[in-house]
Amino acid sequence: MPESNSAERSDRSGEKVSGAKVIAQALKAQDVEYMFGVVGIPVTEIAIAAQELGIRYIGMRNEQAACYAASAIGYLTGRPGVCLVVSGPGLIHALGGMVNSNMNCWPLIVIGGSCERNQETMGAFQEFPQVEACRLYTKFSARPSSIETIPSVIEKAVRSSIYGRPGTCYVDIPADFVILQVNVNSIKYKECCMPPPISMADTSAVCTAASTIKNAKQPLLIIGKGAAYAHAEESIRKLMEQCNLPFLPTPMGKGVVPDNHPNCVGAARSRALQFADVIVLFGARLNWILHFGLPPRYQPDVKFIQVDICAEELGNNVRPAVTLLGDINAVTKQLLEQFDKKPWQYPSESKWWKTLRAKMKINEAASQELASQKSLPMNYYTVFYHIQEQLPKDCFIVSEGANTMDIGRTVLQNYLPRHRLDAGTFGTMGVGLGFAIAAALVAKDRNPGQRVICVEGDSAFGFSGMEVETICRYNLPIVLLVVNNNGIYQGFDTDSWNEMVKFRDATTVAPPMCLLPNSHYEQVMTAFGGKGYFVQTPEELQKSLRQTLEDTATPSLINIMIEPQSSRKAQVNILAKKKASVPSPFCSRRKHPQLLMVLSKPFLNWAVSYSVTIWLRYC
Repeated sequence: MPESNSAERSDRSGEKVSGAKVIAQALKAQDVEYMFGVVGIPVTEIAIAAQELGIRYIGMRNEQAACYAASAIGYLTGRPGVCLVVSGPGLIHALGGMVNSNMNCWPLIVIGGSCERNQETMGAFQEFPQVEACRLYTKFSARPSSIETIPSVIEKAVRSSIYGRPGTCYVDIPADFVILQVNVNSIKYKECCMPPPISMADTSAVCTAASTIKNAKQPLLIIGKGAAYAHAEESIRKLMEQCNLPFLPTPMGKGVVPDNHPNCVGAARSRALQFADVIVLFGARLNWILHFGLPPRYQPDVKFIQVDICAEELGNNVRPAVTLLGDINAVTKQLLEQFDKKPWQYPSESKWWKTLRAKMKINEAASQELASQKSLPMNYYTVFYHIQEQLPKDCFIVSEGANTMDIGRTVLQNYLPRHRLDAGTFGTMGVGLGFAIAAALVAKDRNPGQRVICVEGDSAFGFSGMEVETICRYNLPIVLLVVNNNGIYQGFDTDSWNEMVKFRDATTVAPPMCLLPNSHYEQVMTAFGGKGYFVQTPEELQKSLRQTLEDTATPSLINIMIEPQSSRKAQVNILAKKKASVPSPFCSRRKHPQLLMVLSKPFLNWAVSYSVTIWLRYC
């Protein structure tokens, strides 16, 4: 140790430091920038200590939303955000965010307070086996054995969260550690962990993959959010353009290559998946989003080339023709080297390209026809068409809901990587406002003036709507768009609702997907000082959106009323034979004939739409 450092430590030999300050300093040493949470016993002092060191603390209204926000920070920055929660119920509230982050493979650190050590097993306040509970949902879950070991545990948590496949890590802090004072010289802080090492695929496997692509008659690239996280946008775009290959993005893979690129065949997604003979997966998993890679959505003999950082993912559900294990950006560059040595390009006038372009033209025309409808209330496509017209190309788009997210994904364009956040692999509702807050903080710190557009279904907004207060408290100029159809999947207009509840109590006759018609969600925003708009026509939508985008200093919420029975355009008709068998929840026509007249058609429409949504969500 240098002499000056030894003297400095000697001078501080009598100085004490609290566990809270050790935690904060250990986080600061690991380049943690953001902490989200809901403070209380025993973690308040940790938040205060973090702020004193320059770590941004954002107080949320619910631990679940706090955890979603912290996880999004990890995805957007590559460095984990921290979610700080109280013991027991506070941690349990955060479990949804922990699981969601782990499923999405995003780095996240959760720090939870727990009961004092000398009260364990005694029925202490909010006592709960937190370390054990979190092991099911994390890569690493531990409690430091002493204040002196806190820095090493936090370093390991941060390192584990970003190395290999990213994920969630949990650190448990007993209440007595927070206020306990120890000698400052007894604490040895760890150096900031190095960035994850870059691994490359086996050279022979890369050669085989290149040969397989060259021999493909109907090739396809699928770009997942793993490619976005790996910052592989430049190399993937170069490979795609050099070889003239069609590509599909997964929902959060959108923007790795811009959606308006001529090689994007998103509008012919089902056709591309069903008839491709060679598919290259860049950080995309063959889970439910990609229909497991199985027939009838794919050809029985389709050849998959899997590019992934995680060995355990290779071969799941389908045996791949080639596996390329390594950093996605590095592996893509390896493929590029092969095509640089022996240039090859897939012909633009091939039958495959013509088939995909023809299908895209048909589907785009169908969407455009829906978007151009003048009837009121508006439908989803009309709403999203007018939103897309005004969106800045560099904006973050956060989206959640059922039809709102699914239809919005096909209309709203992404042009930059890591600029779309949605329900993700776990299909989690309630993530929207937490994600939007995280994106707004990143935009504010890294690109001032960049906008965040959060598109919510009315049911999705209900999960975390009180975070509007958080948005206003920190003055984050997020544009919230609530697409309001009065229900989950579908709802009812005011007249139908009033007619329905005339006969019996709403708890016995209202279908489970109903929400109160014409709810004024914009008033939640105005209650906290933001701007709110209630719109019912395309002209009102255009005007309000223009005003909100011009105001770069104030949060806003536009409550957009649409047709309650509005749904997505027709998809693959695999459920046609089942429509007649959809049961009505009303078993007696004789008891309530008027009620049946009011509800039968809307409910059947909803039931079929719901089934189609579940089966074809990502068509």
